[in-house]
Amino acid sequence: MDARRAQEIYKSQDTIAVKLDTGDSVWIENVDEANQMATVQIGARPTDTQTVSVKRLSEH
Repeated sequence: MDARRAQEIYKSQDTIAVKLDTGDSVWIENVDEANQMATVQIGARPTDTQTVSVKRLSEH
């Protein structure tokens, strides 16, 4: 995924399924377009967040 699409998903009113390259479902919490990074929540655990390259994200 690219940073522009990650930002669109983050701002969308719709629920769009996104997965990390590990197969885990994630929620995008923030996108840093300049650095091509996204902060994501993994699964349903609000405390389980990681900052990853947007290239590791895919839309499902």
